Amino acid sequence: MRRGSTFHVVLFFATILVVLAGAAMSVTPIKQHINLGLDLQGGIHVVLQAVDTPETPVTAEGVKSAVGVIRNRVDQLGLKEPIIQPEGTDRIIVELAGVQDPEEAVALIGKTAILEFKNPEGQTVLLGNQLKDAQAGLNQAGQPEIHLTFNAEGAEAFGKITSANVGRQIAIYLDGVLLTNPVVEEPITTGDAVIRGGYKSLQEAEQHAILLRSGALPVKLEMIEKRAVGPTLGEESLQKSYKAGLIGIILIFLFMIGYYRFPGVIAGFSLVLYGALVMGILAALNATLTLPGIAGFILSIGMAVDANIIIYERLKEELRAGKTLMAAIDSGFTRAFWTIFDANLTTLIGAGVLLYFGSGPIKGFAVTLSIGILCSMFTAITFTRFMLRTVARSQMVTNLKLYGA
Repeated sequence: MRRGSTFHVVLFFATILVVLAGAAMSVTPIKQHINLGLDLQGGIHVVLQAVDTPETPVTAEGVKSAVGVIRNRVDQLGLKEPIIQPEGTDRIIVELAGVQDPEEAVALIGKTAILEFKNPEGQTVLLGNQLKDAQAGLNQAGQPEIHLTFNAEGAEAFGKITSANVGRQIAIYLDGVLLTNPVVEEPITTGDAVIRGGYKSLQEAEQHAILLRSGALPVKLEMIEKRAVGPTLGEESLQKSYKAGLIGIILIFLFMIGYYRFPGVIAGFSLVLYGALVMGILAALNATLTLPGIAGFILSIGMAVDANIIIYERLKEELRAGKTLMAAIDSGFTRAFWTIFDANLTTLIGAGVLLYFGSGPIKGFAVTLSIGILCSMFTAITFTRFMLRTVARSQMVTNLKLYGA
């Protein structure tokens, strides 16, 4: 065996070892960074009812705005893939997966969060809708407080209010509850203010800061339903999905090896790399996996196999035409590329439509399908070609019958 052939034999087996070792080592980190959706790990389901008040009657636009405010609050809690959607004209459904403290989450999303500044006569002189930012922190004495920053209009108004009330108290209320009642020592014209003295812990201050940053709800909401959602069905479905996926992959491997011989073996390692890439990307995105997402992943496995089948059929045709192994590999991939590209592009367009117009689990399906398609194109066009060319250069397998021709 020539030196070049020996190098390519070593390169072939070294690549296989790297792929298998990388896939095995990535299992634990991937499990740690992929979140499970409501259907797989359980959570809470809340229905909020919009209620008319003399000041704010319920409107479709008000409910729509309330959905945006609640979404901002949930996003700042760090929860992934929440389902927040209107039901009818006056209700909002909120589903949160993996909530560690359900009562805290429910209390946060339903608060009206109206911030008021009142003078000693009890008149409201400024509202929190002119806030630019609110951040919780600890002062030098270790006490929790919230630093407020007003926008340009709010800063000007706050400057006038503090100038007119030097030596007097300005009370700060949140949803009608007094937070603090400080004495104005001097005019504050910088647009900054601090709420201190009304918080028992930094966590409480952070919750109020989230409410203030996300803004007040445009309509009053009352909770009419709250229930815990167990993952029993999800766990059962997840185990069935694992079992079905494992059986399907084994059958695919056996078919590919039986029909395409040696290229089928390479296809098996290509699928291992494909699976590791897809799950690794989902883990890097800190994605939330739902049953529809698993369905998208399984569907993309089928498309990854399709790409290999198209390539190997073209390879067999070129070998039967009398071309050498290397020439058949290059020509076969060239002929197969546009077929694979067109098929995957149309599927990506469909996934893009689902991603744009869909929500919740539908988006999860579209995301995993899109990632799977892109990874399948990479493994089929790049990895499979590299491995076949390496084998051809190594002269390790030269019998054309072992290529299914």
